[in-house]
Parts: sequence; C-alpha cells; structure tokens
Amino acid sequence: MELRHLQHFVAVAEDQHFTRAAERLMVSQSGLSASIRALERELRAPLFVRTTRRVTLTEAGRALLAEAERVLAQVRAAHEAVAAVQGVVRGTLSVGAEQCIAGVHVAGLLAEFRRRHPDVEIRLRQTGSGALGEEVTAGRLDLAFAYRTQTDTDQLRCVPLAAEPMYVLCHPDHRLAGAAAALTPQDLSGEVFVDFHPDWGPRRATDAAFAEAGVRRTVALEVNDVHDLLDLVHENLGVAVVPRHFRHKREALTALPLEGTGEAAYETVALLPPARATSPAARALMGLLETGGA
Repeated sequence: MELRHLQHFVAVAEDQHFTRAAERLMVSQSGLSASIRALERELRAPLFVRTTRRVTLTEAGRALLAEAERVLAQVRAAHEAVAAVQGVVRGTLSVGAEQCIAGVHVAGLLAEFRRRHPDVEIRLRQTGSGALGEEVTAGRLDLAFAYRTQTDTDQLRCVPLAAEPMYVLCHPDHRLAGAAAALTPQDLSGEVFVDFHPDWGPRRATDAAFAEAGVRRTVALEVNDVHDLLDLVHENLGVAVVPRHFRHKREALTALPLEGTGEAAYETVALLPPARATSPAARALMGLLETGGA
C-alpha cells in the first residue's frame, strides 16, 4: 500500500467524484481510477459505489477513511517536525472554529500567524463544537476553538480560553425588557426562542441551563449565523439566550443577565491532540495566542 493510494482514496471520498478529485490532485482520471482499483485489490474489498453522477463510500470504504486520514496526518506531522527542528515552520495549519468564539479573535490571530510564518498554508473550517472535537480527534484539524463539551481524554486536550455568564437578548418593546433585575429560566417559560443549531456552543450552554432548572423550552427559530439570530430578535420574533459578549453586537437590543446558570455557563477552549501529536504549526499558533501576539 502506497501513500499516494491513500491520498487518492481520501480525495475521492471528500469530493465524491473522480473527475473533481483528479483535477484537485492534478493527475489524470485514468491514473486516479487505476490507483483506487489497486487499493481495492490489495484490500480485497470495494471502497466505493460508483454511479454516473457521484461515488459514495461502501462500509469498507468508511472504515478505511478514518484510518487513512490518520495515517496521512501522521506523515504530514513527521515532515513538519523535521522542518521545525531546522528552524522553519511550514506545511499546513488546519484550524476549526465556531462563529464569534469568546477568548480569541480568530481572524486577527491567523493574520498575525501568516505574517510570522508565510510558508504555512492556512485552512479554516467553521462548524459546531461537537463536530470540531471529532475533526481534531480524527486528525483532520490541527486545533479548534470551541465550546467546552468534555474534559481531557487520551486523544483530545482542552486549553481554557474564556468563561462567561449567559444573557437574554430581546427587543426593547418586549415584555421582558422592563425587568428591573436579572431573569431566571422560569421567567422565560413559554417564550418563543431564537437559537443556534444544537451543535453550537451557545445552544448547548442554554439547553444545559434550562434542563438543570427543569424548564422546558422550544426553539421555534433555528439559525446557523449570529447576524441572523440578532436580526430575528431585533424584529421581535423571539428572544435569545447568548454568551455575555454577544450583547455588544447589536446595541439596540435589550440585554439582561440570566441567573441560575453559574458564573461559567459558557466556557470556550482550544481543542488540541495530545502534546506528542500536536503539529509544529499548531504549537506556534498557540504560542502566539498565549503571548498575546495578535
């Protein structure tokens, strides 16, 4: 089994198309097909179900994908480690992040990293915290900035970034806007809620707070963008429970503290593989963050 066979296999799995994968790899389609067939012969199992429009992974293909990605990540890490010993940080830095994560200005941090390490190709993936943890564990991301969903494991470690209480956002004309004191989950019983996808950190924090308080809530308006959430609240279509730093994003909205959620209801972390498996580029980025270089 050759590394290029695994590289070709992963590319086809990602693109779900031989032609697009061949173009991305800059190889001929016939050569790519021959590489996949050679891999299937060696493993004695079909890896893809082929149709005229796309290809999908077989059960054997899904089993191979996770291992292939891990092997390729280890090979890349080996190349980058040798370069780092020579005083050069190069290769690829794959970063994941939720939108508007607390404790780090992702764009500014990456910009400063690029100025200091121009030989590193930066890739960014934005999605929910649960998916980000899985991507770091699988080796598809070097690190991610996310909501804390777990404690350290033998495959994933968490470096604390920030902790914030939760706030209620509502329209100034909403009945809650005139509250003279902090609100509780019980005060919000029966409200129409605007919130994020269940994998997002703020949604997870809010769901946990209401579950602990024994208050049932229904999210009627679910979004995947911070500005959409703020727009819906601004139109008085519902209320939102968000981390404290969100209150500065739309000054026209009323922001009220939410009690009964603890002082650290929303905690963000940097997710990294074990120290021995952390890439030089990821270590350099964390060093930049820890020293306030961005």
